[in-house]
Amino acid sequence: MYEGLAIKLSERESLLKSLTLFFLIIEIFLIFIFYNYYHIEKEHIKKELVLEMKNYSIFFDDERFDIDIVSLKKNTQLFYELYSNQNNIYILIPMQESRKDALKVIYPITTYKKYLHAMKISLLRQFFLLSIIALLISILFSFYVLQPLRQALQLLEVFIKDIIHDLNTPLTSILISLKMMDKNCNEVETISSSAKTISMLHQNLDTYLRESTFENEKFYLKEVVEEQVAFFSSIYDYLDWHIDINNPLVKSDKTAFSRIIYNLLSNASKYNTSHGFIEIKMEKNILTITNDSYNGIKNPTKVFERFYKENERGIGIGLHIVEKLSKELGIEKEITLKNNIVSIHLNLKKLIII
Repeated sequence: MYEGLAIKLSERESLLKSLTLFFLIIEIFLIFIFYNYYHIEKEHIKKELVLEMKNYSIFFDDERFDIDIVSLKKNTQLFYELYSNQNNIYILIPMQESRKDALKVIYPITTYKKYLHAMKISLLRQFFLLSIIALLISILFSFYVLQPLRQALQLLEVFIKDIIHDLNTPLTSILISLKMMDKNCNEVETISSSAKTISMLHQNLDTYLRESTFENEKFYLKEVVEEQVAFFSSIYDYLDWHIDINNPLVKSDKTAFSRIIYNLLSNASKYNTSHGFIEIKMEKNILTITNDSYNGIKNPTKVFERFYKENERGIGIGLHIVEKLSKELGIEKEITLKNNIVSIHLNLKKLIII
């Protein structure tokens, strides 16, 4: 049964990107608003405090403040400006009786900081409340915007399923008919090779879209590798093929493992040079496929991503299938580059029995 994994993932990724972008825009706007509002309120509090200190210097009827008489320092302090030190904030008020002294109205800085902190907490609560509302709006907006895309993806999913289903019958018929024909005829060999290529592409799409169930079966590694090499070496006979592997017994899903080898060899063949080589070797539990290429790989960290490709050939799902199936089978992989030589290493430690 097809689950349409690619379609669903595309829809989820589009929804997530749209939601994230819209939410970030709202959050940046809210941060800007609240940041400015906090500083405006802070300045407003300072002005209110200065005004209350002035009133206190006239009536002395507010228990929050205290007074002191201090000597003025020339050209260093202004009247009615808010100053602070380690313990207090204060303003200086001129005294009519003396030009050298000033009245110092004092307010505890700890009380002032508590007041600012309370205001900050209040603003943060409002910010988080609005952020939750913004998140809900972003979700609703994303679903609304992506509704046409969702419908188009569903139609595409049905279309791809129908194509894969309709291809299966004629491909099977062609392959069966070719087996009955004279294999020594060059034309038959050419048609057979082309039909097998189409069949492999069909199986790739089938693997890509199907929610696979894997079976553990025992098979010999060399048998699977040589089967795929025989297929590709007949098509890319101008390449030098070097195979140096032992024949361990493997326990895994044979079809899925063959699909990994097929896609790696397909990629190594398509992007090789006209006088290049492909080398397959086995050292301990590491199966390595090495190939020459024109330009190597520009972004080795991205080659296994879905739809990623560095030229116009292909559709960018072959190595993503390798990524998907390797995870499912417990195969650790690594890619290395040396000039234009590309090597992909498969650690089969978890699969090898003997």
